Amino acid sequence: MSRNKSSFSNLDLNNIGNWPKAPKLAFCVLLALLMIGLSYLLVIRGKAEELTSLEAKEATLRQTFEKEQRRAANLEPLKQQLAQMEQVLQQMLRQLPSKTEMPDLIIDVSQTALSSGLNNELFKPGDEQLKEFYAEKPIALRLVGSYHQFGAFVSGVASLPRVVILTMHDINLKPKDLKSGISARGGALELSGTVKTYRYLDDSELEEQEQKAAAEEAARKKGARR
Repeated sequence: MSRNKSSFSNLDLNNIGNWPKAPKLAFCVLLALLMIGLSYLLVIRGKAEELTSLEAKEATLRQTFEKEQRRAANLEPLKQQLAQMEQVLQQMLRQLPSKTEMPDLIIDVSQTALSSGLNNELFKPGDEQLKEFYAEKPIALRLVGSYHQFGAFVSGVASLPRVVILTMHDINLKPKDLKSGISARGGALELSGTVKTYRYLDDSELEEQEQKAAAEEAARKKGARR
């Protein structure tokens, strides 16, 4: 044992080639272990960390892909539902008055109020306003009558040949002022405000609205780029 220690202690590091076989083999083993350790620290461990990161990224991408795949599978049924809804909407719009029917319709509404016993103190149609797929016509009005006469008016409008939609805005309902000369003994009421009625747009008007919307969108994008 002391002999081996002596042989190792007498080794010349500058002349490794002349070392005895046993010390030379031991040195080679130590050198190989050192190289393996350095390779793990410098290369393998970094690649292992990169592999772990890539595996986590793969799992996230797989989840995203599966989520988008489920959405894509439902896309076609949703498109069909949207097409059906658009078709129903067009059918409902076609039940509204047309552009040529609108003047007669306004007259019919006014006559219905008169035939219900209401007093038309004001019935003034305003300027028509075009929307995306319909047009609205505001009417400023002031009607005087009883509760039952207003009920008859609503019933009469509902029985008109065309579908008539009346929406009320800034409506004020109050007992009729006695100073006007109309007796309030029968429960006379005064209804004032604005109602809006609606019609559908014809094909040329729809095309015009689409062109207008496209021009406004182009102008908006151009302004945003500036």
